[in-house]
Amino acid sequence: MTVNRRIGKILRSRATREGAGVHLKRGFGFHEVPQLDPFLLFDDFHSGNPAEYLPGFPWHPHRGIETITYVLNGEVDHGDSMGNSGVIRSGDVQWMTAGSGIIHQEMPRGDEQNRLWGFQLWANLPASQKMMEPRYREVEGRQIPEIPLPEGARARIICGKINDVQGPVQDIVTDPEYVDISIPANSSFRHPVKAGYTVFTYVTEGKAYFDEERNAYKHDVVGAGYFDFKRECQIGPENVVLYEREGDQILVTTKESAVRFLLVAGKPLGEPVAWYGPIVMNTQEELEVAFEEYRKGTFLKHD
Repeated sequence: MTVNRRIGKILRSRATREGAGVHLKRGFGFHEVPQLDPFLLFDDFHSGNPAEYLPGFPWHPHRGIETITYVLNGEVDHGDSMGNSGVIRSGDVQWMTAGSGIIHQEMPRGDEQNRLWGFQLWANLPASQKMMEPRYREVEGRQIPEIPLPEGARARIICGKINDVQGPVQDIVTDPEYVDISIPANSSFRHPVKAGYTVFTYVTEGKAYFDEERNAYKHDVVGAGYFDFKRECQIGPENVVLYEREGDQILVTTKESAVRFLLVAGKPLGEPVAWYGPIVMNTQEELEVAFEEYRKGTFLKHD
């Protein structure tokens, strides 16, 4: 018997600034740990004003995590301490495994209409892999399969598998799934999820019901502002829907509006998290070592 997952929490994204002054919306971060284990942070950078994104994210270190950047509009210039450089364009993905340590920069630019829109997700690494050799994957949009689904829905598969179609990013330790889903009005989407895995969605456009009860009135809504507690409550843009762990599929249904959302799932690590800024380790002592090495110039372990 198939059991649909129920909504556990709705996290309303909050405005913040990062890097050298980039305006963005934070879906979740430090204060939500460990609720979304193995995921640590999710940011939505979306603006038509160059002053809000051109300052960018100048050179900074990472250790112990993976950062996943997905661009819808505009471009992001990347450079790092391993000698990688390139441009992430509309539809592209950058999957960077910081591992033992990497220093990089990400400098965004808008498109012809000055639009910039993209997302960054941080995924934790287990203790056994935190000091692994860093690696960098740049996936062009043409390499990401887009497939039709029942009732007119479509899916771009960055990581994971749908109907035997595999996304290009593979061999990730937390066994993640990252899919961009579009569903037309008056239709539904069903998708199996693995037992015990963390599953969340982030609405980018439109609105929909994200569980079979078609409501959100009893769910814990976190963040600034107000949520409309109706018996039939559709969930719209800039909201993270975090599902409960029980159940083996999710069900999303639409009425008068189409919806587009990101679907993310991964295997929880169940390990302690020690986090400060761009470094995420398991203990405070490991954090102190990382920052001391950065100050001394011994942070990088691999060329």
